[in-house]
Amino acid sequence: MTIQEVYTLSNGYKIPTIGFGTWQTPDGEVAKEAVFQAIQAGYRHIDTASAYKNEIRRRRD
Repeated sequence: MTIQEVYTLSNGYKIPTIGFGTWQTPDGEVAKEAVFQAIQAGYRHIDTASAYKNEIRRRRD
């Protein structure tokens, strides 16, 4: 299994088979850098949840 493989959902949408989980990743710069590195490594499924309390908020300019 690779990070490029996908599952096809019942509605026809595709989702990457392997995702990068952010649970227990410290808030702030650590979370931001971890997600950045995951994207650089090829991940396209980033598993997040507001309950993790490490969301990266985007500034609106």
